[in-house]
Amino acid sequence: MNLFLELLLFLATLLYSYLEAFVKLFVPVRRKSVAGELVLITGAGHGVGRATALEFAKRHSRLVLWDINKHGIEETAAECQKLGATVQTFVVDCSKREEIYSAADKVKKDIGDVTVLVNNVGVITAADFLSTQDHQIERMFEVNILGHMWTTRAFLPVMMNNNYGHIVTVASAAGHFVTPFMVAYCSSKFAAVGFHKALTEELSALGKDGIKTTCLCPVFINTGFVKNPSTRLGKILEIEEVVQALMEGIVTNQKMVFVPSNQSIALLLERVFPERALNFLKKMSEVKFDAVIGQRSTQ
Repeated sequence: MNLFLELLLFLATLLYSYLEAFVKLFVPVRRKSVAGELVLITGAGHGVGRATALEFAKRHSRLVLWDINKHGIEETAAECQKLGATVQTFVVDCSKREEIYSAADKVKKDIGDVTVLVNNVGVITAADFLSTQDHQIERMFEVNILGHMWTTRAFLPVMMNNNYGHIVTVASAAGHFVTPFMVAYCSSKFAAVGFHKALTEELSALGKDGIKTTCLCPVFINTGFVKNPSTRLGKILEIEEVVQALMEGIVTNQKMVFVPSNQSIALLLERVFPERALNFLKKMSEVKFDAVIGQRSTQ
């Protein structure tokens, strides 16, 4: 096919896509069931991970919960069991590849094939770049992106064989928008968003359309993860609203879930607004949180 015909085909596809999107505004979205699915959630001992486990429990999923904190996952498991869910727990340090692969082998051997993988675990150090210690930078990358890769490599092969599954990446708005005093964290979350997008594209190229992917990108959440966050534009999110948006994204196979949803507009504005205007908006928003500043790291 010559270039001219390909351009015409592109324009026709573009028009069809806009019409399809318009029609979908008036058609109820089809939601899939997750009942009976074997769902593995990392970082399930507290916060978003715990609330996500409870939501899957309400939907009659079978659960495998990972966390570095034994007491935390046991509490989560007890709450899920009260809802009637079958739950298995593993104490896993998701910064260590060997622990991830060892626990994954036990899950596959003793429990079964994971069909929904929720890479939720994450860590943060809020500090200016030079005050952030080397080991803190390493841990943010080991947990926030490398851990996601190791868990996905552990459970993706069976999903590929069956052309069935769902991989969820819990990233952050910091994977799209930069914030001072979070240089290493933002970098790790940009990597997580990039991993999600690249994996999604690769699965499509391989024809594995039965494996769905979803990436969650919320702004600050009231979890204690970041101390005393505040902003003039918008609000600090509660865990429940974030998890509701995540679950809706999973059951409707959304690839990118922004919380709040107007982040997608902000992302567009960042691409079209002049730098001076963007800097003015950033000053207006007055994003604040507790951070270590001016304490130069000695490695």
